[in-house]
Amino acid sequence: MASLYFTYSAMNAGKSTSLLQVAYNYEERDQQVLLLTPALDTRAGEGLIHSRLGLSRSAETFTTKSNLFERIKTLLDTQVIDCILLDEAQFLTPEQVWQLARVVDELKVPVMCYGIRTDAFGNAFAGSATLLAIADKLTEIKTICFCGRKATMVYRCGPDGKAVNAGEQIAIGGNDRYVSCCRKHWTEALAAAGVDQQSFPLNEVG
Repeated sequence: MASLYFTYSAMNAGKSTSLLQVAYNYEERDQQVLLLTPALDTRAGEGLIHSRLGLSRSAETFTTKSNLFERIKTLLDTQVIDCILLDEAQFLTPEQVWQLARVVDELKVPVMCYGIRTDAFGNAFAGSATLLAIADKLTEIKTICFCGRKATMVYRCGPDGKAVNAGEQIAIGGNDRYVSCCRKHWTEALAAAGVDQQSFPLNEVG
């Protein structure tokens, strides 16, 4: 039976590597996968899913305006899709998450989403929050803070390498801009930047 999956972690935990491994496993059994990635993430090039291990695959892109249910339904008219794998799922809109749920429930195609839960300021991404609420199966990929504890948070670095305390929720970057860490060291990093984490606005969900 098809399910909606959400695999999440802090940054640099190997989500894209895991996604590409799943794609390989399907194709090794002569099954067809559809890879999706947000158009705004061009770090490795447009329409590419790239892992830190150096693996890359071409993928179809989507924007916040894309109706993923209608798009996938149209593709199914002309091709077989055994599984849909979507990278950087935090950039989905809540509406798109529900569209993917319809793909699972009505079109009977499993959908596996990979992404991070929270932004650099401790707020949930809307797409991730919706996936956490409605996905059939949740999996955490663990990575570690420099102190050895599990990393659950991430902060954004400025040019001086220190945490920044304000900015847009979405700012594309990799190891040069973001540091994954435990909640304790995230709190300390933002406190050093002059931020009281208790003052952060909470995202409202549904």
